[in-house]
Amino acid sequence: MPYTYDYTSVASGNESASARYLRFAKMTLTRWTRDKTFVFDGRSYPYLYHFCNKTWKNERGVEIPIFREILLRHQADRILEVGNVLAHYVPIHHDVVDKYEVAPGVINQDIVEFAPTERYDLILSISTLEHVGWDEEPREPAKLLHAIEHLRDRCLAPGGQIVVSLPVGYNKFFDGLLRDGKSPFTQQHFLKRISKRNYWVESDWNGCKDATYGRFVAHAICIGIIQG
Repeated sequence: MPYTYDYTSVASGNESASARYLRFAKMTLTRWTRDKTFVFDGRSYPYLYHFCNKTWKNERGVEIPIFREILLRHQADRILEVGNVLAHYVPIHHDVVDKYEVAPGVINQDIVEFAPTERYDLILSISTLEHVGWDEEPREPAKLLHAIEHLRDRCLAPGGQIVVSLPVGYNKFFDGLLRDGKSPFTQQHFLKRISKRNYWVESDWNGCKDATYGRFVAHAICIGIIQG
């Protein structure tokens, strides 16, 4: 069954009905008054307006539409997601590894220790790998590279593909790899946030290298691809 794209679902919790209504009204008004689409790699995508993480304010507004489209193209494949992100926005039917987030079906394991019995045709990760090693004690910046190498060499099937997004300006080690021309990816694309209205455009490293990571929002993201 194809995935559905629910723009208006509200996260459950202790939020009152009036608070949910106000949030919905604000999100809807924002959606009506802003641009509806952005362009990535030659195709147009709808910005995502969703209550979870207020996607109309940050990079989730472009990441989720891109990665959802990838899911739709690979529904018959064996898929792994690193970091439990997509399940907050669309129905999923693939394996998820997340070291910290406890949720039904999520494998709570450090990705560098994850050893699947079968390799995956597609591995996805949305703004997760930048935390590997960087937000751990003690800090191990190079663990990011070890995680990517582990996914490529131990988890990816021959002919498979890894597609990940990482914010620019958050992990200085990753930024340094990009700056020094030592990217771990065989292909990479960049999107840059150009407005407080959360408009995004395609860019390159030179256009994004000075981007900072703001309070809960990236101002540029790298989408890296490894072809197995």
